[in-house]
Amino acid sequence: MEGQNRSNGFILLGFTGNLEMQGLLFILFFIMYSMSLVGNALISITVRLDSALHTPMCYFIANLSLVDICYTSVTAPKMLVNFLSKDKAISFIGCAAQLYFLLFLGTTECFLLAAMAYDRFFAICNPLRYSSIMSKRLCAWLVAGSWASGIMLSLGQTSLIFALPFCGDNRINYFFCDIPPLLQLACGDITINEITVFMAGMLITLIPSLLILGTYIHIITTILKIRTSKGRQKAFSTCSSHLIIIILFYGSASIMYLRPRSSYSLENDKFLALLYSIITPTLNPIIYSLRSKEINDALRRRVSSKGFNFKI
Repeated sequence: MEGQNRSNGFILLGFTGNLEMQGLLFILFFIMYSMSLVGNALISITVRLDSALHTPMCYFIANLSLVDICYTSVTAPKMLVNFLSKDKAISFIGCAAQLYFLLFLGTTECFLLAAMAYDRFFAICNPLRYSSIMSKRLCAWLVAGSWASGIMLSLGQTSLIFALPFCGDNRINYFFCDIPPLLQLACGDITINEITVFMAGMLITLIPSLLILGTYIHIITTILKIRTSKGRQKAFSTCSSHLIIIILFYGSASIMYLRPRSSYSLENDKFLALLYSIITPTLNPIIYSLRSKEINDALRRRVSSKGFNFKI
């Protein structure tokens, strides 16, 4: 049975077998995926073209937008095709590739959000030295480190998962290849996998989130010492959007990977997975454009300019 599953791959059951509901879900997720691509591309291009946005924080936001474009593109296209197709199969290699890039890009986003918290810490708590500390060189190293952080870790997790024997039913009650549903199909000893998944989850989500929490305690303490309400409001506005994204992404990812296998419920987990794989990347450009006056103004200038060939 193991050889049969490896040759035939898997079947992604998705959300529902109701054809009418699948059509409605296709429209909904196609709109969300399109919004994610357009919104993140607009921010990434605008930051690159607008010299006023050549700041460390905007540099991080542009890279976050690039990660989100790639991240949603790992799962959304296959999900959309499956809504319209009777053949919901994914090959063994295709499933492994999907899991690898999902973990790789998710890890990159986690560390990139941590780097952004580091940037906000110096911008608010040590503004006089901010420009000298957050140099272009350091920002480039932080971004490169974020992208490189998930390469070996994701390769190790993917190799461990797909070294397992998969017996019997090859139907995945999910809309993409992820660790929890794959572990439920495995018929071998998955103790090592559960331990490594938990340790990787600690490294990728819990430890950075604790560092971010400590950073924001210092940031909030510093903001509260500002005497004027206008000054406090301006300081809060520079980090509020970042906090919203951290809560959405880290919260859903931590719940998914930092828990025992016995608590898995794939029916409920599908909607949790939507939060970090589709919804959060779609909301990122909206949140940053609404909460950042600089990006908002730059987007208005760019969208209304000839650079994008249309006006609003």
